[in-house]
Amino acid sequence: MTDKAAAARDERYMRIALGLAARGLGNTWPNPTVGCVIVRDDRIVGRGWTRVGGRPHAETEALLQAGEAARGATAYVTLEPCSHHGRTPPCAEALIEAGVARCVVSLEDPDSRVAGKGLAMLREAGIVVTEGCLANMAAELNAGFLLSREQGRPLVTLKLAVSLDGRIGAHTGDSKWITNPASRRRTHLLRAHHDAIMVGSNTALQDDPELTCRLPGLPRRPPVRIVLDGRLRLSLTAKVIVTARDIPTWLITRSDVDPTRRDAFRDCGVEVIAVDADAAGFPDLPQALAVLAERGLTRVLVEGGGKLAASLIRADLVDRMIWFRAPSVIGGDGLPAIAGFGIDTVAEAPRWRRVRADILGDDLLETFVRPI
Repeated sequence: MTDKAAAARDERYMRIALGLAARGLGNTWPNPTVGCVIVRDDRIVGRGWTRVGGRPHAETEALLQAGEAARGATAYVTLEPCSHHGRTPPCAEALIEAGVARCVVSLEDPDSRVAGKGLAMLREAGIVVTEGCLANMAAELNAGFLLSREQGRPLVTLKLAVSLDGRIGAHTGDSKWITNPASRRRTHLLRAHHDAIMVGSNTALQDDPELTCRLPGLPRRPPVRIVLDGRLRLSLTAKVIVTARDIPTWLITRSDVDPTRRDAFRDCGVEVIAVDADAAGFPDLPQALAVLAERGLTRVLVEGGGKLAASLIRADLVDRMIWFRAPSVIGGDGLPAIAGFGIDTVAEAPRWRRVRADILGDDLLETFVRPI
């Protein structure tokens, strides 16, 4: 087989492994989502992906399915097999014991406990290791995990549902529904692919949202619900509070809030996270995101409102933007999707790169990423 044909074969099987890894999005934190395919004689004999909560690992699942057929086979793994002992033995060790002859890996794991050690372990055991296969695709899939390890914060995706003139509601606060049912279903799928959903206190007070993933036939680990509420203004009868014992609910507030009020939320099953206040008196966003990463979150979907969106953009903390646009016009007295954040000239405006556009009935869905 020529080098070109061999590379094409590797990419074909790695695409399958990446597709498997994508099944774990939103389910595997604090671990990355990984896919693994075991191939012998150009036939897949085992496949697996990281399961809910990060266990079992993809390699363990694939090797269990392959059994003795793994001996002499090639393993395609989207992220470097782990080399440290945690709740389970190292995956690199499992591949060695299974007798795998070759391992194709997309990315080196940036976690300091691994960071090349798994690949070294495989090579020392005589396994042929090929790195970098579809590395860009693997990096995009696990962008949240990579950010959490390299920058100490989760990936932040800002989702907005707006009218043609960029409004998220009427001047009365009414916002249901700007977009159509197809767009709302897509929003629920977005929720399922993130570890957590975050809103500001104004949105929580105005809309009283459930912040849950409600798609039929999609039993998944529920995303953590996060409300940024610097003064703990949220009502104890809000939907996210009364259901906090069933669905993880976190409130991010200032460290100087009334302890009696704080304890009342904790008595409802809410996890209250205190951070410093910024210059404007709001919870410090970089510190809040750092705390979320420390707690294992890798992907956060921000759904509102305009002030929180503006604060995140101003702090250069938005990595992805999901922009649903409906064919309606609300007018200048409507609620802006993004509040003012001090731009004096057009040249100062932050820019994103559009990577995808989808038509959902009469709505337009655009996906943007922040240029590197």
